[in-house]
Amino acid sequence: VAAAGALLALFTGVGRTTLAMARNGDLPRGLAAVHERYAVPHRAGLLVALVVCGLVLTTDLRGAIGFSSFGVLVYYAVANAAAFTLRRTRFVPALGLALCVLLVVTLPWPSVLTGAAVLAAGLLGRAVARRRPASRP
Repeated sequence: VAAAGALLALFTGVGRTTLAMARNGDLPRGLAAVHERYAVPHRAGLLVALVVCGLVLTTDLRGAIGFSSFGVLVYYAVANAAAFTLRRTRFVPALGLALCVLLVVTLPWPSVLTGAAVLAAGLLGRAVARRRPASRP
């Protein structure tokens, strides 16, 4: 039940991240649609829901939770690394980054390796996509 609550809380954030990535051109532009009445990213939310349902039905739930935890910790590590560059106070972002790394190494290794592979594939895909010249309408 606790895992379901955590996954539901992440659902809205992942949907909005998908929306932002679609607006930026990193994902298909059709995912950037916002519902006229409810002002939510309904297409991105539907895609995220389908992916999560597929994972829950086809994989070990513990692995999915570990994979999700890896993604969240990487997200917070990036946020702490970005905050470190603000130069106001460096102790808190450095501590946050170190704690994220510490928590990542406590996760199940298959989840960490899968998460790292997905992250590497995403970074490689983004680099390839950014090298291509933009198509003109």
